[in-house]
Amino acid sequence: MSLYRNWNRKQLRLHWMQPGWIVAMKFELAEFERNKIWRLVPKPNDVSVIGLKWIFKNKTDKEGDIVRNKARLVIKGYSQQEGIDYDETFAPVVRLEAVRIFLAYAAYKDFDVY
Repeated sequence: MSLYRNWNRKQLRLHWMQPGWIVAMKFELAEFERNKIWRLVPKPNDVSVIGLKWIFKNKTDKEGDIVRNKARLVIKGYSQQEGIDYDETFAPVVRLEAVRIFLAYAAYKDFDVY
């Protein structure tokens, strides 16, 4: 399966002809494969597919010259519906009780906490 066929031409219109953007996109996809971010599976009939979008950005040096092109593939999470695409959300925030236990233990052991 090729991801190229699913790209929106409007998104790629300005970047498509520049080789630096193609290299950046291939690098991003290679990183996904290397880090095992996803695996392709057959689509079940009762599941909606969440769309993807390419975000393009130029990395510049102190003088403002472009040093490399950066492409990021992001998911359109805003299109998900609660109860259909997900059941609960999670934010990696520490609980107050955990902080209290940590500080109490650090004080008990006379640790320096920064």
